[in-house]
Amino acid sequence: MRRQRPVKRSFFASLTVFDWVFAALLIAGAGFALNRYHAHMNYYDKLVMVCAVPTFAVLGWRWKPVRPLMVLIAAISIGAIQLYQGDLGRAETVFFLKYLMSSQSAILWMSALFIFATLFYWIGMLARSPVGTSIGSRLTWAAVLMGFVGLMVRWYESYLIGADVGHIPISNLYEVFVLFCLITALFYLYYEQHYKTRALGAFVLLVISAAVGFLTWYSAARDAQQIQPLVPALQSWWMKIHVPANFIGYGCFALAAMVSVAYLLKERNVLADRLPTFAVLDDVMYKSIAVGFAFFTVATILGALWAAQAWGGYWSWDPKETWALIVWLNYAAWLHMRLMKGLRGSVAAWWALSGLVVTSFAFLGVNMFLSGLHSYGKL
Repeated sequence: MRRQRPVKRSFFASLTVFDWVFAALLIAGAGFALNRYHAHMNYYDKLVMVCAVPTFAVLGWRWKPVRPLMVLIAAISIGAIQLYQGDLGRAETVFFLKYLMSSQSAILWMSALFIFATLFYWIGMLARSPVGTSIGSRLTWAAVLMGFVGLMVRWYESYLIGADVGHIPISNLYEVFVLFCLITALFYLYYEQHYKTRALGAFVLLVISAAVGFLTWYSAARDAQQIQPLVPALQSWWMKIHVPANFIGYGCFALAAMVSVAYLLKERNVLADRLPTFAVLDDVMYKSIAVGFAFFTVATILGALWAAQAWGGYWSWDPKETWALIVWLNYAAWLHMRLMKGLRGSVAAWWALSGLVVTSFAFLGVNMFLSGLHSYGKL
């Protein structure tokens, strides 16, 4: 007798009651936000809110650990908003706002947690201690939680300053460095669970800690944590989709570069027995660059459309645009060589690592040393 093949269930048929409850909570949350804050939203804000529901639902269905993360972000952020009672001055007088839930406090907690996570990942790897790397992983999740709470509360705080000041918190170097840390950490945590290894945390958290170090200096030296009104060029709904897409690209490229460091060390028998196999390292590197390249491509196209609206032309060879093109060409060539020529090994790793230098200059160096239409992001 022929053995019958098992019937493969469709994706929706495989969902559980808890999956649908999660989706219902997202719908309820979006409905509450639209009902409560619709006066502060334009057509595009509402469209983004509506589209976010199925996007986050599918994300939560596919990657279950982000479900409690989303719930906690929403709960803590709403709690902080309620504590403000419409008065920004309460950030200095209410205990939980001052020390935990105001945007500046939450982002400081995020920064500290990322630093401690880095230490525990390294302690766990060097001491071969699963407990150490497990603590590092939990601290990274906690840092992501506090970082997103900080951004959500900062968004609300900007409206408390003035309706004409209020804006999504992705408009300056301070805010996008926070975003970079969170995106890089989230992608790493996904790969950590997918490949069932925490050995790469010690490397990936290094680049996040470096960003935290810059963020701390930038806040102390430039008082950058202060919320400022948007410059005219940024007063556009394009910013809300262009910037996140851009920084998904940056975060993925940075992650790939740090994985390449692990690859090169393993190749030289440094920590070789503590690191994943070459196949896993190569796969993470490739997938990170592929995902980053896809989002960076979308961001570049969106940026051109935004430029046409703001400055009357799709491309002006501004330094930021030129370096964005250099980044795009670099990773396009990497992927072409990978897919067409089978690029692997140390050459691919060195290329991915050098890509971090190119990306860092496009991200930060242009703002420091060059001027142009994007000079509103200067240090």
